[in-house]
Amino acid sequence: MSNLSRGILGLLAFICGPFALFAQPTFETTAQAAIVIDHGTGQVLLAKQADIPLPPASMSKLMTINMVFEALEDGRLSLDTVLPVSPHASSYGGSTMFLDPRDRVSVEDLIRGVIVLSGNDASVVFAEALSPDGTEDGFSDLMTYRAKELGLTHSQFKNASGWPEPGHVMSVRDLARLAQRLIDVFPQYYGYYAETEFLFDGRAPANVRNRNPILRLAIGADGLKTGHTQDAGYGLVGSAVQDGRRVIFVITGIESEKARSIEAERIINWAFRQFAVREVISEGTEITQADVFLGSVKKVPLITADAVEMLVPVVGQDIIEAKVQYNGPLHPPLATGQEVGTLTLNVANMSPVMVPLIIPTDISKAGMLGRVQAAASVFIAKVLGGDA
Repeated sequence: MSNLSRGILGLLAFICGPFALFAQPTFETTAQAAIVIDHGTGQVLLAKQADIPLPPASMSKLMTINMVFEALEDGRLSLDTVLPVSPHASSYGGSTMFLDPRDRVSVEDLIRGVIVLSGNDASVVFAEALSPDGTEDGFSDLMTYRAKELGLTHSQFKNASGWPEPGHVMSVRDLARLAQRLIDVFPQYYGYYAETEFLFDGRAPANVRNRNPILRLAIGADGLKTGHTQDAGYGLVGSAVQDGRRVIFVITGIESEKARSIEAERIINWAFRQFAVREVISEGTEITQADVFLGSVKKVPLITADAVEMLVPVVGQDIIEAKVQYNGPLHPPLATGQEVGTLTLNVANMSPVMVPLIIPTDISKAGMLGRVQAAASVFIAKVLGGDA
């Protein structure tokens, strides 16, 4: 373990500017649970009960759609594939596309039905089509298994729609990670989340508008999903882009639809106005030096491979805490560019940024003379009781 050099600490303090001694106030949200993530840097700007499994309501339809997008990518479905509607699917109430068992509906219409209209019936049509055993229960088990593969460790699914059911839970962090995946992995389909209306076959004039309140606010919002049940309260998985920077957030447990809209806009304004991306370390900067055991050199610089950008509050920034960790001494042979350590940068009330550290040159094993000298040094130290 090694501490960061004084020079880098000075650099980080300088970048923070003259407000370094001003205490940054903590943003308070009315949500029961919430998380706000800067998409570009991956930094968590706010986390409140972020890992508590809670009823997600229709926000869990994000996982249903993830399964659909994966099926589109591997060829099990296409946008023009037509799927049947079972009596079970058409029996769902709540928000629906008003499907009935006589229908055969295209995948693209069903996607819009799930995303824009929050259709419970459309969700079950997909579930039965993709389930290993053709049932919604089988699809729910498959979603749970896939969620664990994706690292969504606080999620469990009992149905495809988010219908209230004991044990159907997700954490807001899992929902945010899922939103990140939908944005990053499926950009060709992500545009559906920005659609504000979908009129399917003229059937549901009362259910044609996307319930996402931030899509119509001209603040760069382009997704993703609302949710509401009596147990879950009002929730939203949202994302917005301003000046090329994207923010993802999840709120749940809000007391009313109006309060959800107000809180979502508050969070977006706070995330974009109170933080800015800064380059805090330039490419190839020497952070510290590591000892080398029986190598062609005794010490080697640890440097950053790339420039390091991180999000910092525009005012009220305490000095960035920086720590280096590596298993030392290093044992050659070592190759140029080999990752040997980690630089951790911490800003108060935000998640840490982890930066890999590499070596700038090849290091070979010491020759015979070097090994003899090292052995002699160790022997002398043991005899004298000092350090080698």
